[in-house]
Amino acid sequence: MRIIGSVQGVFFRARAKQVADELGIKGWIRNAEDGSVEIHAEGTEDALKKFEQWCHRGPPGAKVERVEVQEVPEEGCEGFEVRT
Repeated sequence: MRIIGSVQGVFFRARAKQVADELGIKGWIRNAEDGSVEIHAEGTEDALKKFEQWCHRGPPGAKVERVEVQEVPEEGCEGFEVRT
């Protein structure tokens, strides 16, 4: 997933980790050089749908313009981590 907009410097990654943990989603999140946020998420269809819905809103202070979703192979992640 790629989150585009004003999404860096607004605690997007930290809050996304909390939401992912609550939903039982595994994977990772990181800031991209172009100002977007990249997410790799693994979980149930229902959990991923809820997570994507949250990503369209983001935390207070974020201004999400667009969410791009692309299916990718699972990486077998053991938790959800914030990458730098």
